[in-house]
Amino acid sequence: MYDIPKIDLKDKVSAQEWQTRVELAACYRLLVLHGWDDLIHTHVSARIPGTEDLLINAFGLAFEEVTASNLVKIDIEGNVIDKESPFSINPAGFTIHSAVHIARPEAQCALHLHHTDAIAVASYKDGLQPYSQYSAFALASMSYHNYEGLAVDPDEIKRLQANLGNANFMLLRNHGALTMGNTIGDAFMHMYDLLRACEVQVKMQNSHNQLTTVDQSIIDGIKAQANIVHTGLTGGQKAWPAMMRRAKRAYPDFDQ
Repeated sequence: MYDIPKIDLKDKVSAQEWQTRVELAACYRLLVLHGWDDLIHTHVSARIPGTEDLLINAFGLAFEEVTASNLVKIDIEGNVIDKESPFSINPAGFTIHSAVHIARPEAQCALHLHHTDAIAVASYKDGLQPYSQYSAFALASMSYHNYEGLAVDPDEIKRLQANLGNANFMLLRNHGALTMGNTIGDAFMHMYDLLRACEVQVKMQNSHNQLTTVDQSIIDGIKAQANIVHTGLTGGQKAWPAMMRRAKRAYPDFDQ
């Protein structure tokens, strides 16, 4: 009843798939380390490079139980590819992830969370405000999607895709946050920036001090600056290996 089926796929899948599995499992463990998980809910999905197949967490596992081997491989319609797999997926969660992967084939990873500060900011009528450097990064590529209840309606896919467009950051009204990334590390770093921006905004708006904001001209030019920071030696691609090492220190079994 309480035991998790043990499987080992390390020598049974391609090297490219295994690397994707290891990085995605690390991402799940990092969400726990940051306190961003929500029981067994929310998802991070990743496309296996060179294929249309996706990896996503098994429904019913806590994020600290996710390993490289127990991630579930599915097609774009949510069908489990390995018919002998003991795991299933959450159909409500997959609606969101299928929508964004179909619309954004160049993005390897989609990360969706129910962080409380993100829900609060998403529920503000004016949404995210330019109160910090973190928000400037997010506002340079921000989108919104209205709440429609549990995401089980296939018709919502088109509306979600239209709202997302080419953005890498999305606030789901009354629901949570979504980030996209060309790599798993990019999606994680985007979520880090977005959640920090939301945390700062909630703290600032709870104060009684007059607030200052980032100038729109800075936000307009932030995309070029973000490209330098997040692909350079001090940016996201440099930070992700460090995050992988952090996950390994805290959870030595995630890459099994």
